[in-house]
Amino acid sequence: MVRVQSKLLTLEEFLKRPETKPASEYIDGKIIQKPMPQGKHSRIQGELLATINSLVKLQKIACAFPELRCTFGDRSTVPDISVFAWDRIPCDENGEIANAFPLAPDWTIEILSPSQSHTKVTKNILHCLKYGTQMGWSIDPDEKAVFVYRSKQETEVFDRPDMLLPAPSFMSVFNLTIDDLFSWLLL
Repeated sequence: MVRVQSKLLTLEEFLKRPETKPASEYIDGKIIQKPMPQGKHSRIQGELLATINSLVKLQKIACAFPELRCTFGDRSTVPDISVFAWDRIPCDENGEIANAFPLAPDWTIEILSPSQSHTKVTKNILHCLKYGTQMGWSIDPDEKAVFVYRSKQETEVFDRPDMLLPAPSFMSVFNLTIDDLFSWLLL
């Protein structure tokens, strides 16, 4: 069940609170807890994360992160997968990866859970696009469809097995069809 905090908080107050499981997001002054991922969601998330990282991490092109808190534009959200171009990954004073990511991902990916609002997910993707994200995906396992969002472009729906899914420009090595994506659900 998704819990919504009724009292409005500032972003700073929210960020001082302890993390929750599943993660809570800060949107329009409210705390909204994400639904607990279920089987289809978890399988797609794990396989897609591994696929992306296998193509770009060793070459230091980009890195995909699961459930990473991204705070920007007076919101703090936790996309299912956040992909950052390598040169945009924040570092701390020791040259190590930072804990806080105060910027929008280059590619944001959300996988719908049965109780999750498609509208809320879409709003989060559109917020990311407004702050520099190149592309957003909303994956619907039940409908076997992927909604692809790009800044100032029409939303595209990919729902035929042979359709090749688009990726951001830095992911030129990415080659995945709808059939490839949803075949991960088969045992």
